[in-house]
Amino acid sequence: MPASLTSPWLVGDVGGTNARFGLVTRPGDSPESVAVLQVSQHQGLPDAVAAYLDRHGGGVRPEAACLAVAGPVQDDRYQLTNADWSGSVSELDIPYVELLNDFEALAVSLPHLAGDDLLSLGGPDPLDGRVRKVRAVLGPGTGLGVAGLVPAGSGWIAVPGEGGHVAVPAVSDLEIEIVRALRADGLPYVDAEHLLSGTGLPRLHRGLALVRDAAPEPMTASEIVASDDPLAVETVEVFLALLGGFAGNVALTLGARGGVYLGGGVLPRISGRARESAFRARFEMTAPALSGYIAGIATSLIVAEQPALTGAAAWLTQRASNVDQV
Repeated sequence: MPASLTSPWLVGDVGGTNARFGLVTRPGDSPESVAVLQVSQHQGLPDAVAAYLDRHGGGVRPEAACLAVAGPVQDDRYQLTNADWSGSVSELDIPYVELLNDFEALAVSLPHLAGDDLLSLGGPDPLDGRVRKVRAVLGPGTGLGVAGLVPAGSGWIAVPGEGGHVAVPAVSDLEIEIVRALRADGLPYVDAEHLLSGTGLPRLHRGLALVRDAAPEPMTASEIVASDDPLAVETVEVFLALLGGFAGNVALTLGARGGVYLGGGVLPRISGRARESAFRARFEMTAPALSGYIAGIATSLIVAEQPALTGAAAWLTQRASNVDQV
C-alpha cells in the first residue's frame, strides 16, 4: 500500500467483449471520461490501458488504478475467462494497481445504487444502501458472474467467487430434457454459465431446438433476444426461468437478505420481459420450506451506467480513506 493514493485514478471494467475505462479526479467522485474499447481490437490489457489514456485521458498518467476483470484474480495476476488476456498488472505503467473480479466490483457498488439505478424484478423494494444486510450480485454477460457483499464493522467486504460454474439448476421437465440433449450433443457437464450467459444463450437455443426436433439457423445472443421467432422467444423464456432458480440458489447460499441484484450485459436488453417472466416465481420456488424467508428478499436489476466503474472508484476511495487514517 502506498503512502498516499494521489488522484486522478484510473478505473476499469474489463470483460470478455468490452473494456470500459474512466478517470476519477477526486476521492468520492464518479468516473469521468468513460470510454468503451473492444477487447478483440487490442493485444492485451497494457495495450488497452495505453490506448485509453492516449485517446481519452488527456495525457494523464494516473498514480493509482482499480481494475475489475471478468475472471479469477490472484495477487497481481489476472486471467480473463472468455478472452485470451492474461498477465500481471506490473506490466502497466501505473505505480499502484488493485485487481478485482468484475462482480466483486459490482458488489462494492451496491451501497451506492438507489432510485433510478435499479429496476425491481419482484419482491419488496430494494433496501436503502445504508441498511447492513448481506447482499448478492449476479448476472449474465459474456459469462455468468457471482459475488456477495457482507457487512463488516462500519464498512463492507466483497466476496468474489466463480458461482457461475455450478451445475445448471434445471428443474422442469423441459429444462431437464434440454440438459440431456446438450449432453448427448457433446457437452458432458452442463454448468450454469453454459446456458445463462451471452455465450450460453445460443447453446440454450440449440438445446431447445434439439428437444423440439427443429433445425433453426444459428443465432447470436443479440439476435435471439431481438427475434420474434417462436423458438427464440421460448429460449428467452427458459433462460429467465433458469436464471430465477439460479438467483434463488445464490440468495439461499449467501443468506442475502439485503437483496439480490442482477447485472451483466444481457438483462438490460430484455428488462421488460424479465419482469413479466417466470423469473420471480422460480426465485421463490427454490425454497418451499422457507417460502417466507425467500419471498422477503428483493430482486433488482442494475440499470445504472457503468456500475462496475462505480465500484472500482468506491474501492479506491475506501483505500485512500484507510491510508489517511494511518
